Amino acid sequence: MIISGFPSDGVVTVNRVILHPEYTVDDLEERVAYLCENVKTYHSETGFIGGFVCLNSGQISNEGSTTGQAVDSALKGREALIITFWRSFEEHESSHRSPTFQPLFRRVLELCENGNEEIAYTMLWQGKAYSPEEAQAARRNKERAAA
Repeated sequence: MIISGFPSDGVVTVNRVILHPEYTVDDLEERVAYLCENVKTYHSETGFIGGFVCLNSGQISNEGSTTGQAVDSALKGREALIITFWRSFEEHESSHRSPTFQPLFRRVLELCENGNEEIAYTMLWQGKAYSPEEAQAARRNKERAAA
């Protein structure tokens, strides 16, 4: 399990942020930090389990993509994903109605060229890498099963 304490019927929410050209990643980091601190402080006991924010690095995997052989993403440094993990969708929605959350959320939305659409997903699988010993054992088991 990657997200400790994440229930099998938990909810993952994804916000896609595309920065207006006049804003920087520093602006995004600052505003999202305040927002995330608020969620941790006020909602850790009411459904929030964890989350992370990641920035488009500009790299596109030609090995993992089937839509051409692009070399660079036009949204490098301008697109970020805010991903959160919740016990339930209802608890997530309740957190967003919180009076302490809304002003901070609006400050993040000011940065967004694309408005905001937060999509909720149901987790189908999560896992972490094997230790070196576990990986060796898994390979041996695969080889035995294939023989």
